[in-house]
Amino acid sequence: MHTLNLGILAHVDAGKTSLTERLLHNAGVIDAVGSVDDGSTQTDSLALERQRGITIKSAVVSFAVDGVTVNLIDTPGHPDFIAEVERVLGVLDGAVLVVSAVEGVQAQTRILMRALRRLRIPTLVFVNKTDRAGARCEGVLADIARRLSPSVVAMGSVDAAGTRRARTRALTAGDPAFVTALTDLLTGHDDDLLAAYVEGAAGVPYGRLRERLAAQTRQALVHPVYFGSAATGAGVAELTAGIAEFLPSAGQAVEGPASGTVFKVERGPAGEKIAYARMFTGQVRTRERVRLLGDGDHEAREGKISAITVFDNGKDIRGDALPAGRIGRLRGLHTVRIGDTIGERAGRPTRSHFAPPTLETVVTPHRREDRGALHIALGHLAEQDPLIGVRRDEVRQEVSLSLYGEVQKEVIQATLADEYGIEVGFRETTTICLERPAGTGAAVEFIDVEPNPFLATVGLRVDPAPFGSGVRFRREVELGSMPYSLMRAVEDTVAETLAQGIHGWRVTDCTVTLTHSGYWPRQSHAHAVFDKSMSSTAGDFRNLTPLVLMEALKRAGTTVYEPMHHFRAELPADALGPLVPVLARLHAVPGPPVTDGGVCTVEGVVPAARVHELQQLLPGMTRGEGVLESAFEDYRPVDGPVPHRSRTDRDPLNRKEYLLRTQRRVDGGR
Repeated sequence: MHTLNLGILAHVDAGKTSLTERLLHNAGVIDAVGSVDDGSTQTDSLALERQRGITIKSAVVSFAVDGVTVNLIDTPGHPDFIAEVERVLGVLDGAVLVVSAVEGVQAQTRILMRALRRLRIPTLVFVNKTDRAGARCEGVLADIARRLSPSVVAMGSVDAAGTRRARTRALTAGDPAFVTALTDLLTGHDDDLLAAYVEGAAGVPYGRLRERLAAQTRQALVHPVYFGSAATGAGVAELTAGIAEFLPSAGQAVEGPASGTVFKVERGPAGEKIAYARMFTGQVRTRERVRLLGDGDHEAREGKISAITVFDNGKDIRGDALPAGRIGRLRGLHTVRIGDTIGERAGRPTRSHFAPPTLETVVTPHRREDRGALHIALGHLAEQDPLIGVRRDEVRQEVSLSLYGEVQKEVIQATLADEYGIEVGFRETTTICLERPAGTGAAVEFIDVEPNPFLATVGLRVDPAPFGSGVRFRREVELGSMPYSLMRAVEDTVAETLAQGIHGWRVTDCTVTLTHSGYWPRQSHAHAVFDKSMSSTAGDFRNLTPLVLMEALKRAGTTVYEPMHHFRAELPADALGPLVPVLARLHAVPGPPVTDGGVCTVEGVVPAARVHELQQLLPGMTRGEGVLESAFEDYRPVDGPVPHRSRTDRDPLNRKEYLLRTQRRVDGGR
């Protein structure tokens, strides 16, 4: 039995959850099609999802088609929950991108398609809602070719579009226009096929065209487009056949070392962790000890699998093993985290396909006695969504969260109330900036030389690195110049310290070099009792490294960068005049406007902090006719006063205060 791990992706309200229901119904998994509005769908299982009518967490359900087990993963469509989509992309064999025949290609649709093409995930496109008033099938197909990918071909046509009588008709070899379009598309990616077309008087046989369409779709070179309606079922049978014919399935070869990826973690009724994992090679079995390694981990963790369930025809089946190609749920892995590799690294990377969160807010409990419980609850939520970035300020007794948007904040608030009984409020949402070194800076503290109170020598140099390169740690000292545990203490502390730069923001795109090192070897009294006052420990290096690093960073200087969004606004041509000064006030940088008939299109960049305001102002300036799309593009230097972020008590920026505090602690321990 082969397996196809299939993702259903779309902009919010395009109808992907309804399409999931229709696919399950057609496969005989469910007796009746559930309704998003009624909260009766299979994959929106959370109470909050049913109440709001949106998908918040990815969900897996299985059905069979033509001898292939399809593990269908329904993903959120709202941009606030893009992190859920990001984690799913790493385990997919193929995808169906849903586009509304009424709204057409939307902002999130473009973001998703860019990620699918970048990762070369074979993708079919399903144009949904052909039965809705305002459906424009030909126009949407043209938009898909223009704004998503030019390598698309319509696999059917629609009769009575925009009415409840809308029906689809599959295109075949008897449709000359379809055969011509298919030939033109496929020969653009296949020189042999092009040669056969040129040499053959009768053209390329339709059977060969169909074979090459399947091959090129599986290579993510072309994207067949289907039309239909999840509400009425029109066109869904044709899409199902296309899934089986054009998307690649994975075999269950269990040879070789086990390698898998954890893409979701949830907690069971008793608070136990349940890991959703995709195996790429080998297999894991119940009661087996497995190796877990996360991004940035220096050492692997171990866990013992206590139970395995796999998805089969709409049900969770208890199994003894999870083989290659399958998705299952693993219990017993107490230290597992989202993004962990099980066994050896393999498969597609699961991160960095989308922008990180660019917003931040402080969450406060309504009752002071809930502070401890709030921290625990947020820790559990961070296990399920690491990108919420829980940050605790011990001095102010505050907790900050990283967010994608206001809807995500509402969901966190409701989750804390419903699942943990904690009522919370939020402060105003602010923008998360970054710091990058402006130049090179170095600092060093020598052992037993005032004012260094620690038994350690640490010298560090900070150099700027290319944009997007992150943080790199290197050594100019011999690895054997001091014990490895002390070297590791310096490296780990460098990464922790760069979470807060001179202005309080995370420092990135730099190389930190260890230029000096020194320690006092382990010393003992005559009776062999360890003497800490005469011996260097990892704690000395952990305490001294932030001091030296921040001094080096101060000498290098940093530039604060704010997140920018690319925007695209469509509005009546006569509304452009009032829009221009508004864009200037919001520090947006527009490009040249393009006018087509009475519609004007303006594209440019705007600070992420001003996107919401632009969204609110545009309808009033355009008589309700303006349409705005925006998506994160890049970080750019702040234009104006540099924003500062609140600092934690572990911040070593104030050299004198830090030294006095640590000196008292060291003196008290000697």
